[in-house]
Amino acid sequence: MMVQTVTKKYSFEDYLNYRDDTDLKSELFNGELIQMTPASGWHSDIVDFIQEQFKIEIRRLNLDWVVRPGTVGVRTGIRKSRIPDLLIMTETQRQFLRTLPSAILEEPPLLVVEIVSPNNPDDDYRYKRSEYAALGIAEYWIIDPQNLKISILTLVSGLYEGEELTEENTINSPSFPELKLTAKQILNGL
Repeated sequence: MMVQTVTKKYSFEDYLNYRDDTDLKSELFNGELIQMTPASGWHSDIVDFIQEQFKIEIRRLNLDWVVRPGTVGVRTGIRKSRIPDLLIMTETQRQFLRTLPSAILEEPPLLVVEIVSPNNPDDDYRYKRSEYAALGIAEYWIIDPQNLKISILTLVSGLYEGEELTEENTINSPSFPELKLTAKQILNGL
């Protein structure tokens, strides 16, 4: 006799109201809750470094943008919601989120950054890439510490085009054209 387990399917509304007794964050993927494990120290250093660089550039250019590290979700489908490692949104989006019980954008943020986890690289390179493109997010960075590379992707006619950068290659960001960072600086988190 074969025993089959049934995984509960969550609607987006269920996801918005989901609470458990842990401090773990969860993403919603095709109606299933995917618990996110705490980040590594290297991962955290990269997020902190990029967040600070974005904040400096936003202030320097006097932009009406806000940086959020892993605290704002992005609805990417009927039963899908992701929590990027970092995103940039407008001040209008930030103000709107303040009126909601859960900080989840349903409109595309300006830019998202994902740092590849060693146990699930397909999430960032395949699934999130197609979800973010379908939502219309103009710029998507994939930072891969294991393979020491960064992909800067730009949305063109509904699909991402981009370049892979390593070592001393300088980031070429459409959102931040004057940002002068190398792949090595970002990967080192310094």
